[in-house]
Order: sequence, then structure tokens, then C-alpha cells
Amino acid sequence: MDTEDTTRDLEGIDLTGLTARIGRTHLRQRLGLEGDHEVFVLRRPGAHFFYPENWYSVHGAIRTCLRISGLYGRAQRNARNLQVKHHRVAVANLPSAFEGFRILHLTDLHVDMEDRNTHAISECVRALHYDLCVLTGDYRARTFGPIDRVLSGMATIRLQLKGPVYGVLGNHDTLRLVPGLEALGIRLLLNEAVVIERDGQLIHLAGVDDAHYYQVHNIDRASAEIPDEAVSILLSHTPEIYRLAAHAGFDLMLSGHTHGGQICLPGGIPVVWDARCPRAMASGSWRYGPLTGYTSVGAGTSVVNARLNCLPEVTVHELRRAPL
Repeated sequence: MDTEDTTRDLEGIDLTGLTARIGRTHLRQRLGLEGDHEVFVLRRPGAHFFYPENWYSVHGAIRTCLRISGLYGRAQRNARNLQVKHHRVAVANLPSAFEGFRILHLTDLHVDMEDRNTHAISECVRALHYDLCVLTGDYRARTFGPIDRVLSGMATIRLQLKGPVYGVLGNHDTLRLVPGLEALGIRLLLNEAVVIERDGQLIHLAGVDDAHYYQVHNIDRASAEIPDEAVSILLSHTPEIYRLAAHAGFDLMLSGHTHGGQICLPGGIPVVWDARCPRAMASGSWRYGPLTGYTSVGAGTSVVNARLNCLPEVTVHELRRAPL
């Protein structure tokens, strides 16, 4: 069966409509790599130890260590103790209509990991005030298998989100999620860009497909229709493409993926952040040349439903015009 047939028949989800949006090559590559990955995970021939599914075989040992240390209960409670972070972003040449514009940033929701986490996220975002919501990927916990529970969890959270919602896919996500998420009113940006208008003035929001594992990101395509002098924001699941984003002229990049380490040393020092970038870019605000970046530690958990010295977060970014 060729890839075109697979897009029609895979679990009854029709992906053929994506061809016009993302191109046949992107579609074939993404689906092909997802198929390769599922075989890789289930059979594990020479599997890379640090890839998430290989940690599932030792998650019991991690839990045991936390129990022995007396930290497991606290670490589980931490996973539902969401923090609302407020981040002010200075943007050169920001149109006056966007002064004070607020962007709610959610990432690494992993909604099929633990229902109580999903409920906590839903409750946390309900009372927040913002103009636009963006999601930077990893909606599911595992990286293969059924997606019904993921869509159900995302529907619960989407009910509490106001206004337009845009997102990108992460390395845990499948292209098969796109129709279901978009049916919920979440527009996925798959190496695409949209224009955000306010009082007749514009900024540009672009998003790339996963750059960590699948590496099907295409910044050239995502930025092709953004004017050189326009204010532009890039959504990328991972901060690893910070150099490309900076040299492409983006003003702000919003990312996740790292979980900030999730289980950290005292002081929030991550042991592992699973991204090819400096540790300073693994969480919070950072800069690279003219690019401002922000890496959220995420709202969910992966592999083990526990957080230690790294509480989950949702972030509200407020745009401000940089002084001349």
C-alpha cells in the first residue's frame, strides 16, 4: 500500500486534504517516519536508550527510587501544581495596536498521561485573560498508538480556551491528530504562517512541524510570505532550531519539549533536557542575537507522572514595544 492509500485508510482518518497545505513530500515523509518509528519502538533493534519509549521499561525503577526517597507523593502532587508565569517581551517595531497583546502559551500537555493533570490544566486556564492562545506540541504521552483519549483530553482543555488557538506538532504527536484537533478549533501550523490582525495592524505567526525527532521542519516555507520588516513569532516544539529562527529574522520563538528536566536537582537544575541546545535555553527566557526565545517547562508530564524541583507551568507572554 502506498502512502496516498495509507492517508485514506489509516484508522479511518482521511489525511489526503493536507496534501494541498503541506505538500506531498512532507506528508509522505511524516507518515513514513511515523511508521518507521512504531516498528522501531515495538521491536527496538538497537534502540537509542534516551528516546522516550525506552524509558517506559524503567519507569518502575524511577518510581521506586522516588518512593524510597519519600518523594513520590510530593512529586505526583507537584505534577498538578500549575504555575502561571507572566513574561514581558520587548519587540522592536511592534505595531501600536499590539502594545500589551497577551499570548497564552501551553505546551507538553500529554493529556493521556493522567486525567487529574488534564483537569488541573483546564481549571488553571479558565480564569486567565489573553488575546491569543498558542500550543507548542506534545499533546499525547506515548509516541504511537490510539489517539481517541488524546482528542478527548484536548477537547476538555479547549472548552476553557478563549479566542483563536494555534498550535504545532511535537515529537510525541502524529499527523493523524491534525483533523481531530482542527475540528476542535485548534489550527495547526505545519510549516505555515497566518496573519494576526488588530485594529488594522498586523503581526505574523508561523509554526514548524517537529524539528526534534521527525525533523520535518521547514522555516523557509513557514516564513515565505512574511515581509522582511514585519514583526513575526515562530512556534517550534523544540528550542533546538534557535539559530535558524534567529537568522530567518523572527523576533520571538516560543517552544517547549524539555519539560525543564521535569525531575531536577535542588534549585531547578535539570539533569537531562533532551534537546541539542545550551542548558540556558532549556527553560524560561533567553536570547540569541536579535531573537528572543522562551522555553516553557510545560504543563504535563512524560514517562513518569512526577515533577521534582520543576513545577509545571502555563505562560502568558505580553508584547511591549522595545524602546528605540
